[in-house]
Amino acid sequence: MKAENIIKKRVLLLDGALGTNLYERGMPHNAVPEDWCLKNSKILESLQRDYVKAGSDVIYTATFGANRIKLNRTKNNVVLINRKLAQISRKAAGNRVLVAGDIGPTGRFIKPFGDLDFEDAVDLFKEQVKGLLLGGVDIFAIETMIDIQEARAALLAVRELSDKFTMVTMSYEKDGRTLNGTDPLSALITLQSLGADAVGSNCSRGPYEMTKILSGLKRYSKVPLVAKPNAGLPKIKEGRAVFDMTESNFARYAKDLVLEGVNIIGGCCGTKPAHIAALKKQLRYLKPKKVSPVSCSIISSARGYLDLNSSKDVIFIGEKINPTGKKLLQSEIRRYKFSRVKSLAKEQEYSGAKALDVNISLAGIDEKKAMLSAMSELSVSTNLPLAIDSSSTHVIEAALRFYPGRALVNSLTAEPKKMKELMPVIKKYGPMVIFLPVTAKGIPDNFQERKKVIDKNLKMLNSCGILKADIVIDPITLAVSCNMSSAVNTLKTIAYCKSKLNMSTVIGLSNISFGLPKRDIVNKTFLDMAKSRGLKLAILDPARINSSRPSRHAKDLLLGQDKNGIKFIKYYSKKEHRPVLVKADILNPKDNIGSAIIDADRDNIKDLINNALNSGISASSIMNEALIPAITKVGELFEKKAIFLPQLIASSETMKKAVSQITPVLKKDGFKGKSKALVIMATVEGDIHDIGKNIVSLILSNHGFEVIDLGKDVTAQSIIKAAREYQPDVVGLSALMTTTMVNMKRVIELAVSEGLNCKFLIGGAVVDEAYADSLGVNYAKDGIDAVKIINRIVV
Repeated sequence: MKAENIIKKRVLLLDGALGTNLYERGMPHNAVPEDWCLKNSKILESLQRDYVKAGSDVIYTATFGANRIKLNRTKNNVVLINRKLAQISRKAAGNRVLVAGDIGPTGRFIKPFGDLDFEDAVDLFKEQVKGLLLGGVDIFAIETMIDIQEARAALLAVRELSDKFTMVTMSYEKDGRTLNGTDPLSALITLQSLGADAVGSNCSRGPYEMTKILSGLKRYSKVPLVAKPNAGLPKIKEGRAVFDMTESNFARYAKDLVLEGVNIIGGCCGTKPAHIAALKKQLRYLKPKKVSPVSCSIISSARGYLDLNSSKDVIFIGEKINPTGKKLLQSEIRRYKFSRVKSLAKEQEYSGAKALDVNISLAGIDEKKAMLSAMSELSVSTNLPLAIDSSSTHVIEAALRFYPGRALVNSLTAEPKKMKELMPVIKKYGPMVIFLPVTAKGIPDNFQERKKVIDKNLKMLNSCGILKADIVIDPITLAVSCNMSSAVNTLKTIAYCKSKLNMSTVIGLSNISFGLPKRDIVNKTFLDMAKSRGLKLAILDPARINSSRPSRHAKDLLLGQDKNGIKFIKYYSKKEHRPVLVKADILNPKDNIGSAIIDADRDNIKDLINNALNSGISASSIMNEALIPAITKVGELFEKKAIFLPQLIASSETMKKAVSQITPVLKKDGFKGKSKALVIMATVEGDIHDIGKNIVSLILSNHGFEVIDLGKDVTAQSIIKAAREYQPDVVGLSALMTTTMVNMKRVIELAVSEGLNCKFLIGGAVVDEAYADSLGVNYAKDGIDAVKIINRIVV
């Protein structure tokens, strides 16, 4: 029995919740589920047999948190624990149903969004995969991911050890994005291109909300879609988090999910075997949509995507992240600093670029190191997808492995050596690729020769599983000043690719005007001509092209009707009066500091502060008139969804650097600034997830609050003891799980019984304002909201 075969015939039915059912069957709320299940295997086996009886085709192993970080175990212990837990599920399943090796998040953000090294994350997940394989799992389920980079790390770990069917499901917030800002379509494009066999969503939402999350994905999906919703949203009854959506109400959404193209359905938090039985009954009357290899040309970043077929206009790819002829950029890259790279990205995005070409090639540097560093910065600072531009297969492979999206590779040629090196990399990581019809003999002289190279290699690429939709043809753009027929050859190739092959094309626009006066005019004229022949993409400087106009003189030149360009050169080489260029006003030092905080310029913030101090600006002025207004502006941008969590964290870390730099000077100047309030932060007992709490703590610190962080899995007694010792103005409590949010109530009740009168603020993925109201405390949806609320409630 294979998952793929079932999906061809009907909806594949997964199991329901493990955690919430195990708590009902006796597992203590402070237990480590994996350890408890090993000691109480009969209870786990009984629950899983109930799912089999209810009609599940697949049961998940109890290994959601069985990674080295969460278990705090050695590598060998992790492998052993996963093997034993998989064997329990294997016994429960028998030969009747499939066993899915369950892999959940580590609780840490992965680079470039966090501090856990990407390859370390892959290795951590491989430990789990090895144990699960030894335990006899049939398929894999990577679930409840909020960080697309962590989902990629887990998927690569599976793919490098096994070819078993693998599902990847993300967990989305109310706004339809993950906590880290990834939307469902970007996640789908990224994960299916990397080799996931099914993609979808689980947890955090009920079936109605999940239907909306998955709506519209089918037209882009090459793989089955997965839905594993909660039994509605949790409510607190008698101090416990409960899900009260009935089995029949839960199951009636099966039709909506199937109509949206979902092929794999199950239940998450709050669902029981009865919910699965009700689903089974509903699904008998529903025929799923077929999984078909759709043809779509889409690249993605961690927080956005670009559909090449979504626009009738030529799509601009920014060309300026390239050190050629840029001394300032060269200087930074040689020092492995990337502030200029980020500013160029921002400038091009503002001017209309929809993707960014990244070329970091420079003599004398470690290009791989530089490329990965640049991509780290860009993955946080821009939502635009990236094109990886390098002649080194080694660099391209490293970049594709690390990039948290689906990139565009620039480029692949028909040279046998290049094909042999790059083809396995493209097949493994699944990017889109720019193909140049260049052979071992060089660049074909004319259109007919280029056509032959394109036709021959398209057949070969297609036979290797690289489809036409995954390829963009570069027809080769050469300087018309060197070859008067070059423009015509390029235009003919573009027209052929569009009309005969129905394929997208891309040109490096500025090549055409090399060696000519008025290059912007030539470029604009050629772009318009190429567009009329069907050009899809152009690598260019968007700001310059937007300010240029075409010319009939340039058109005659490009069509070869102006022999040797004599008329064009004569016309545009006339002596003109040129106004003296006045250097733009440089921002004052405080504005520079503010911009650095907003743009997360961690490399230069300390130098900017030193420059301001040396120019006579006081430390208190820098703090009050530059740093605080800037970090406040960052908060406003976050609230407006103009930036997302990675940018917020990066700006906060830049602020942290700035504050550490200026604090000694403030003290020396006698500045006796007092913190706004003292805040204790803690993740409540039984909950080992502290990413959200750490982010809130960082933001509060940067807004002038003194923060004492007690860590994660903190008992009510420890929190109250700290509150007595430090006398805080506010105690902040965090919880990510429905099973641990009830411990917030215990902390508050203990505080009241002991006569503490500090204010409480609660938050976390499962917490909402209604729950806070039921406890008589304040609720913050994120760090910026926490700043506002504490400012309001602390007198």
